[in-house]
Order: sequence, then structure tokens, then C-alpha cells
Amino acid sequence: MSTKTRLAQQLGVVAGFENPRVDLEQYRTPPDIAAHLIHTADLQGDIEDRVVVDLGTGTGMLALGAVLRGPKRVVGVDLDPDPLATARANERRVAAAADVEWVRGDATQVPLAPKEPTTVVMNPPFGAQSGNEHADRGFLATAAAISEVSYSIHNAGSEEFVESFAGDNGGTVTHAFAAELDLPHQFDFHDAERQTIDVEVFRIAWDGAET
Repeated sequence: MSTKTRLAQQLGVVAGFENPRVDLEQYRTPPDIAAHLIHTADLQGDIEDRVVVDLGTGTGMLALGAVLRGPKRVVGVDLDPDPLATARANERRVAAAADVEWVRGDATQVPLAPKEPTTVVMNPPFGAQSGNEHADRGFLATAAAISEVSYSIHNAGSEEFVESFAGDNGGTVTHAFAAELDLPHQFDFHDAERQTIDVEVFRIAWDGAET
């Protein structure tokens, strides 16, 4: 197993969104956060020889991190075809030994029903835009439906919501850690050149999965 630092370096070549959509809250997941999430999942036995599904994969950061850690299969799902094209180019940049299946689809109505042990990884929209509140709820519902365990990034202060949602849907939050998300100036409403926001990452074991 490579180190978390080495994984972050490998993911440093992953390009972000060329034309990000504000309605989908499209931001590139920073390589260091992606590496931390994937490394933690790997240490828990949630990557190697398992199916890994990246919901709302964007340009593929989490999916490509997972494929570098010996999964059985990796699937990246996104509604927007443009970042999926970038994700395919990023796959070539990372030069992983295994392929990723890139699927265009709605992460909240994902057309997947894996029969093998499955882990979901995701950086869902936080619901920060008007009319898009609680957007991460649908992503968590999909994770509950198709996986035994999930790792997800949420806005700081989401612990009560995530624990409540998990409890209502047969899940248990087993791990949580805080991180910082560095956002570049990419939309008209951004005032600063860069902005750092606090986030939280949660591991949820679903439907009686091992904790």
C-alpha cells in the first residue's frame, strides 16, 4: 500500500472542471482530502477487492484514488457529460493499472445494483444554492440502497443530520474527521480569489454491515 502522501501526489495531476455548473455545485475535490478519504477507507478494508462507486464523480478524483488501491471494480457516476470526458482524460494521466467505468446518470437514481460487496465514496453537493437545499440527502439515500459502507464529504455542522439520516435508514456513523476544502474563484458570486471552508467526512456502515 502506498502512503497517503504518495496517493495525494498521484492525484495531483487530476484536472478540475473546465466549465463548472453552479446548479450542480461542481468543485474539484482537493487531492489531499481525496487521498485522506481513500487511504482511510483502504485501512478499514473498504477498497481492496470490493466494488467502489463514486457518486457525482465529476472529473473523477475519488474514483481514481480508489482505482489506485486494488479494488475489484470502480464505477464513476455523474449527471453531466462534460466532466466525465475530463475524467476519462484524467484516467490516462493517473495511469492506473485497472480501468474505471464512467457512467452518465443521476446519482440520486443510480442505475446500479452491485451484487458484490460495495463501497460508495462521494463529495455530494452541499445544498448551498437556493432551491438545492439538502441535496446531499439523495446521495446518502443511494449509498444506503447500494452499499454496505460509504464515505462522504459534507459541510461543517452536518454531523447531527448525517447521524439522523443514517439511523433512519439502517446505518451507523462509525468514523468522522474534519478537513478544509480550498475553493478557487470560479463563479460570479465568489468575492475572494480563494476561499477555505470547513468540511466533515463520515464513514457510514449501512444495513448491518461490519463496523
